[in-house]
Amino acid sequence: MGVKHGRDYSEILGELTEAVGRISDGYVFFEMEPDEWQELPQESKLEVWEALAEDLFYALGNEPVIEVGSGVVIYDKETHRINILLGEEDLASVLLV
Repeated sequence: MGVKHGRDYSEILGELTEAVGRISDGYVFFEMEPDEWQELPQESKLEVWEALAEDLFYALGNEPVIEVGSGVVIYDKETHRINILLGEEDLASVLLV
C-alpha cells in the first residue's frame, strides 16, 4: 500500500534513497559482509539503495518502524514524514506532503 503522500513520488524516492544511503552499515540489511559491500561499484550501490528506498516506502505503510543496519526508518503519520535515525541522531527527514 505504501505511505500517503502529496509530493511527487520520484522526488520522495530520490530523497529517501539519499537518506538511507547515509546509514554507513545499511548493507547489513541485505545480509552482506563489509568486504562484499566495498567490492560493489558505486553505481551498483546506488541501485541497491534505490531498491531499498522503494521497498521501505511501501513497507512503512504496514510497519511504521523498520531497522536498516544500525539505523531506523520511521514513518510519522502525524507530521507526514519519514525520519531516518542513527541512534539518537536524526540523519534525515523526507517530507511526504
